Amino acid sequence: MELLDNLALGLSVAVTWQHLFYALVGCLLGTLIGVLPGIGPVATIAMLLPITFHLPPTASLIMLAGIYYGAQYGGSTTSILVNLPGEASSVVTCLDGYQMARKGRAGAALSISAVGSFFAGTFGTMLIVLFAEPLTQMAQKFGPADYCSLMALGLVAAVVLASGSVLKAIAMVFLGLLFGLVGTDVNTGAQRFTFDIPELSDGIDFAPIAMGLFGIAEIVVNIERRLSRTAGTIKVTSLWPTREEARRSVPAVLRGTMLGAALGVLPGGGPTLGAFSSYTLEKRISKHPEEFGKGAVEGVASPEAANNAAAQTSFIPMLTLGIPSNAVMALMVGAMIIQGIQPGPEVMTKKPDLFWGMIASMWIGNLMLVIINLPMIGLWVKLLTVPYRFLAPAILLFCCIGAYSLQNSTFHVFQVAIFGVLGYIFARLSCEGAPFLLGLVLGPQMEEYFRRAMLLSRGDPAVFVERPISLGLLITTSLLLVLMALPSIKKARKEAFQEEG
Repeated sequence: MELLDNLALGLSVAVTWQHLFYALVGCLLGTLIGVLPGIGPVATIAMLLPITFHLPPTASLIMLAGIYYGAQYGGSTTSILVNLPGEASSVVTCLDGYQMARKGRAGAALSISAVGSFFAGTFGTMLIVLFAEPLTQMAQKFGPADYCSLMALGLVAAVVLASGSVLKAIAMVFLGLLFGLVGTDVNTGAQRFTFDIPELSDGIDFAPIAMGLFGIAEIVVNIERRLSRTAGTIKVTSLWPTREEARRSVPAVLRGTMLGAALGVLPGGGPTLGAFSSYTLEKRISKHPEEFGKGAVEGVASPEAANNAAAQTSFIPMLTLGIPSNAVMALMVGAMIIQGIQPGPEVMTKKPDLFWGMIASMWIGNLMLVIINLPMIGLWVKLLTVPYRFLAPAILLFCCIGAYSLQNSTFHVFQVAIFGVLGYIFARLSCEGAPFLLGLVLGPQMEEYFRRAMLLSRGDPAVFVERPISLGLLITTSLLLVLMALPSIKKARKEAFQEEG
């Protein structure tokens, strides 16, 4: 009964004209950046952070969430029609989606992708509704030592599930932790690594880091690659799948939804891992693996369901525990902190309208995406003809204005430029930015909880193993570290991302 009351509260918040408008803006922006290769949801959300500072908290979070799951929809359109993934999680959709389009089944691939994504999004939202409250109640029993151990687990899991080299991911986490130390010591008030620069006394602002690291760096990398786009000539006729395509799609969508939903919750998981893993699973269990890569409908249905389910469920640890599971969730945590909201279990109890309103808006946003995507396919594909040489300067200008508007300070613009250079260096060294951002977000919180735990225990570190929750989390962390070193895990991790390169 309480669950229904919460849902009713969420719907009453989500269906106001203001929140419907921002959900629509988020979905449209998300679809747009999903369609346009070279501008992912991480870069877009990073660039939009300064704008959210001026919006009401619920409206800003609804819009940012819409961008995230909207990008998963948009990416599939160009993957299927022009063999060009707009988003990393849509790369696998190219393999069979484009082949289906070449066989004249573009409409069927698009409709299966849209309906599968909607089902997965709805399922993911229901999981949040069902598990948010029990997880929040559990989180309220956590003490400082438990939180510190939980954050250590989150950082280690982020390394295990990050794509690319494990050593590089560890280095990026430590670098993020180091940058998180800049500012004033919370206990002593001493300045740390500020180099007598007054603007650094409160630490490095989150928004300029995210804008530089993801927005600017991505633009420079795309310019260097001489990114070009050409719209395809494939025509979309009927959107109805055949009976055989529908029969083969249903179980693939169900499997993709389950796998994506499970992987989305894990720290370091998310849509990309969900899509790649579900494609690998479908290929392995299929009676006709030779059809994959030549237009197998399961190769479209399963990854598209998985990436959308993962996008939804990745909100669960962020909303209930305050632990971001990937770079986008780290940005969402940043957006909440900018609004003066401390992410974690208290969000549900202290701001139930924001919490349930955001969840209800996710389902409404998914419905909006189905409605606006299929009829507007022609328009989205035409956008691919906009040359990147016009798009890049506009984005750069937008970043500079956004950074300056944070506090009307040119220092933030310089910060964006510096972190843009750093992001470019990371990209050249094939170092993923997400572990850096997770280290930066979790580091200061982990330090705070660590110090609080030590103060309460009068300096006795045994508190971390005496509390059952903390001990369980530390054992899980140790097991993950051991598993990471096992050759079979290394191989499975490599296989999950093998198509990405």
